[in-house]
Amino acid sequence: MGYQQEYQASIEQPEAFWQKQSQRIQWFKEPKTILSKDDNGIDRWFADGQLNTAYLALDYHVLQGRGDQLALIYDSPVTGNKRTYTYSQLTEAVARCAGMLVSQGVGKGDCVIVYMPMIPEAAIAMLACARIGAVHSVVFGGFAPNELAIRIDDASPKVIMSASCGIEVDRIIEYKPILDAAINMATHKPTRCVIYQREQQRCELTAGRDIDWQQAVAAAQPADCTPVSALDPLYVLYTSGTTGKPKGVVRDNGGHAVAMSYSMSVVYDMHPGDVFWAASDVGWVVGHSYIVYAPLIAGCATVFYEGKPVRTPDAGAFWRVCAEYGVKGLFAAPTAFRAIRKEDPQCLLAAKYDLSKLKTIFMAGERLDPPTYDWVDEHIQRPIVDHWWQTETGWAIAGNHMGLEPAKVKAGSVTRPSPGFNVQILDPRGRPVAANEQGSIAIKLPLPPGCLPTIWGNHERFVAGYLGTYKGYYITGDGGYLDDEQYLFVLGRTDDIINVAGHRLSTGEMEEIVAGHSAVAECAVIGRHSDLKGEEPLGLVLLKDGVDIDEETLKMELVQRVRDSIGAVASFRDAVVVQRLPKTRSGKILRKVLRNIANNEEYLTPSTIDDPACLGEIEQILLKKGLRPEN
Repeated sequence: MGYQQEYQASIEQPEAFWQKQSQRIQWFKEPKTILSKDDNGIDRWFADGQLNTAYLALDYHVLQGRGDQLALIYDSPVTGNKRTYTYSQLTEAVARCAGMLVSQGVGKGDCVIVYMPMIPEAAIAMLACARIGAVHSVVFGGFAPNELAIRIDDASPKVIMSASCGIEVDRIIEYKPILDAAINMATHKPTRCVIYQREQQRCELTAGRDIDWQQAVAAAQPADCTPVSALDPLYVLYTSGTTGKPKGVVRDNGGHAVAMSYSMSVVYDMHPGDVFWAASDVGWVVGHSYIVYAPLIAGCATVFYEGKPVRTPDAGAFWRVCAEYGVKGLFAAPTAFRAIRKEDPQCLLAAKYDLSKLKTIFMAGERLDPPTYDWVDEHIQRPIVDHWWQTETGWAIAGNHMGLEPAKVKAGSVTRPSPGFNVQILDPRGRPVAANEQGSIAIKLPLPPGCLPTIWGNHERFVAGYLGTYKGYYITGDGGYLDDEQYLFVLGRTDDIINVAGHRLSTGEMEEIVAGHSAVAECAVIGRHSDLKGEEPLGLVLLKDGVDIDEETLKMELVQRVRDSIGAVASFRDAVVVQRLPKTRSGKILRKVLRNIANNEEYLTPSTIDDPACLGEIEQILLKKGLRPEN
């Protein structure tokens, strides 16, 4: 079936469509009720079905005779360690870890926080929870004590699973002091902490509360898979909220498993035995969906990478991993490729490796700017899929579906909506707009399987934040448009639209133009207050390594580029060279904080920031150039 037929079937007959897709997985009790409403009036999928997600990811493949096939490949350039697990070996490790949790009193419905670095035990912990019907909540390793404490209080975990340390390039981060401080801050106290002792840095255990992971697992009896309802939660994953209090996105078992199986085939064209590498971290949604669950449910080998795109040891790291393990699909954020381009502008290191098995490069997590797309396209010469999704949806709202019929690429577009996602562009009154007209990107209900049904412990916040703006729609918080061929263009968060003398302009569009300059490695364009025009754009620019250009000359050239592409109406007059841009640990530029700095507004340094010191540097640069009002 081609894309158009598949998409239409999913929108016109969603129940029949998703009943067919539900047959991709092995249920303990096959669902008869495909779509229904829960007690909160929210659409739910496969309500009367029973299954176990860990069974689908592990035991099922062993029973199908694929026990000796590779399941997980661990590659850690920061420690020099490599390990592989077959499906049989991973099943055994997960069953024993699950048994250890049972021995600590963890059962179906209990919550377990996982605060781990990128080591196989993080995946084992997640799957062990799924095996016994416990709900896991993974917190990004290295989060500060206050952020971990907030999540402990919200999730109320019975047990916390952690490690003695994480490793950031060449720096050891001790996890135990962070964990101890967080528990001291938190009102809720876990009954147990299970600590995996890493040889790079061991830690002291707290008597009566902490137990040694390795010893406890060695003494445990393997646990069997617990049947759970399709509607039972598999995990809670916290995403930053506009109020500053993180939101616990809930993912159920049934819809998630179906969506993961479907998307691996349709979006990524991945099948049993293929090697898939999502170069992310289990602390983020990409790590949940496409490092752990989807590849294993699909019978693939997944790469678990403890390293960076650069400096571990060089800008050839990604190509080395792809060549060494025969990666077929590589998924990373555009920022990773910008980092590689900055250090290896001619992509000379890729030539050292055999990339013959690499078929497709997938990018998501932030806007894919055309210069980055063009650079990867020119040097790697593989199809590049820019796809768009959210923590809340769990899989791609839109993309170029490699398992159906790949479409022609349009620069700046995330291609077409995924089957199941009825994407609409709405005006401020909630009415659909014409093709090529900008508006708010919304998804007409029902959301497809795999999307969040609520916020953990706060359903009112779910309704207010996502369903309350326009009746019958989930609001994405992003602006954009659909063209005549139903290609979706995402122009950034709706608060990334600036109003210049009454003209609504996209800072994302300006970023594309600025980033297209040959000297620019990366940039952010933000709105700065103007007495005359309300707002004016300001460009913050990071140069490529080795580039030598006068800053005033560069500014003039960037101003002219924006004027040539958008016109004088953009009022783009200022561009400043900076050494670093503030980013989250997952690589997203913190544009809201940059706006606060440029407008001398109060801001909280986000817990997700990778390099807090750069905020002060940018403040000083803008003050020195008279581009930030003084107190």
